[in-house]
Parts: sequence; structure tokens; C-alpha cells
Amino acid sequence: MKSTIKDVAKKASVSIATVSFVINDSKHISAETKSRVLKAIKSLNYHPSKSAINLVSGKTGNIGFILTDDHFLRTEPFYTRIFLGTEFEARSEGYYILLTSVRPDFNEKDILPRFILNKSVDGIIIAGKIPHNLIERISAYNLPTVFIDYIPQTNSSPLVLIDNIQGGLLATNHLISLGHKNIAFIGGDMEHPSLSDRLNGYKQALENANIPVKNNLIVTDAKYPDRQNGFDSAKKIFSKNKNVTAVFAGNDAMAIGVLNYLKNNGYKVPQDISLIGFDDVEADLMLSPTLTTIRVPKIEMGIEALKLLVNTLKNKKSLSKKILVSVELIIRESTSVYKPK
Repeated sequence: MKSTIKDVAKKASVSIATVSFVINDSKHISAETKSRVLKAIKSLNYHPSKSAINLVSGKTGNIGFILTDDHFLRTEPFYTRIFLGTEFEARSEGYYILLTSVRPDFNEKDILPRFILNKSVDGIIIAGKIPHNLIERISAYNLPTVFIDYIPQTNSSPLVLIDNIQGGLLATNHLISLGHKNIAFIGGDMEHPSLSDRLNGYKQALENANIPVKNNLIVTDAKYPDRQNGFDSAKKIFSKNKNVTAVFAGNDAMAIGVLNYLKNNGYKVPQDISLIGFDDVEADLMLSPTLTTIRVPKIEMGIEALKLLVNTLKNKKSLSKKILVSVELIIRESTSVYKPK
């Protein structure tokens, strides 16, 4: 038979109210009494009702997770892994994660996520770039918020960011170290701080190596950095530049598109063209050749974001804090030493 709060109170020789206070940590209870209650809870394998806890604490026990529809795809699993990180950490913190996605072109006529309108969450995690009007509308609810991989225009919320400039430096320096000088950069959605910082890292690496930055080797006009736009951007580069020997793609999705273009047009990777991406998604290992890339610790980013939000909730104030997550060069088969022909 399932144990009740009455069973716990009886075993610990305390009132039901005292058990409730211990469970909700809502009143000062002596260490001896608290220890006795916790031992009774454990021995009886008692699991208090979440709704009952929330009723006493005034909290929902839920955290909302928001991202755009195009960031929640099986083919582009970057943010899915971040979400998993928040889920893993939420379990140990006693929270539930409520996930929703919104349209990339969310506007003032669209309805806010239901968990905001219903006041069903204590705080929010926002992953990736989302429309500014959505951020403004959410801010009116005064919910503690943490942003992952995005810097909003006007907001002092905690941030968990990738060291994208360093990643751009690592990727480009790797190609330079292999003897490449005509290195193209392909990107998309350059209003996103992550993508623009990767381009800045690329430029810095070239300048540090005294290699001229050539605008004709940079294509960044794609609205979104996906596989198809990677394919189309590669076509723009290689239709006009026959001397390119290496490509740095702003993310792995675009790199896969570049690889498909190269294969379709008779190029061999890495014999003719070296290729490097950014993110290190699972699909990289299934490619032929496997993709050299910059690894982003995605699950760890989700964990750090959840920790920041819980810290804010416990302190009952928003702590302006930025966590910059380091990246790592992962060398696989798609890059090799440049051999002049």
C-alpha cells in the first residue's frame, strides 16, 4: 500500500504540518526533527504529491524551454542536445521541463506559449535566436529567463554562450597549418551573434597568418544555415573561384551541404578540397569522409543554463551572469595537407 503523509508523521512522531514544513523547507525546523522526518520518508518510500508541494510553496515546479521550429529538427539536432542537458539537470533539481517551439517569424498577432499565459512555469530557458518581439512580450511577465547561444538586444538576463571567436580561430588555423591559403567561409543568418563571431574568428586567423581576407571567398547571404543553403553557397563559391582549396562552414549543417555539392561536382574531399564544420553533431560520423569540426559541449550548455536559472529562482533575483563555454577542434577525415597540383 502506498504510504501517506500521515504514515510519515506517525513514524517520525511529529504532526502532519511538521512533515509538510520539512518537505517544502518552508519553516525553520530543528536539525534533529528534520533528520527524523527525512529518515521516515526514506524508510516508508514516501513520494509527496507535486501539486501539494507547489500549493504550499507557491511555485509550479516547472521550467519552460523555448526555441524556434527550425531549431527543433531531426536533421539539425544541435538544440535538441542542449534541451537534453537541461532535462538531465532538472531531474536532480526537482523540476520538470516544459518544451515548446515557436515560428521563426513569430509576430505580435501570434499567441504566446501556453505555459506562459497559464502561469505554469517558474522560469524560462530560451535557446538560439528568437524574434525580438517575442522576448519583449515574455519580459512583461517578469519570469526569470536564461538565454543559450543568443544575446538579446536589450536584456540583462544570464547567458550561456559558445566561445565562437575562438572556435573560428581554431578551425581556420587548422586549415592554415595544413598549408591552405585560399580558404573560403560559408555562413548564414549572420545577424545571429554565433555565426558572425565565427566569421570574425576566421578573419582574425587569416590576418594573424598574414593571409589577405578576400571578400570573394566569403558567402554569408543565406537566411538560415541549413544543408540546402550550404549546397547553394558552395555553388556560388566554386562557380567563380577555382583556386579554393579549403572551406570553413559556419556550422555542420552547412558543411554537409558543401560536401554534397563537392561530391556532385567531381571534387574529392579532402584530396581536392579540405572541409571543416562547427558544432560536432552526430551526423558527422556517418559522412564519408567523416567531418572535421569544432566540438561544442551541447549537453553541458543545457546543464549550465538550468543551474543558472535555478540559482536565480532560489535567490529570488536575476543574476546578470555570462558563462562562455569553450570549444574543441575535432580532426577527422575531411581535412588534409594541401598538395599543389
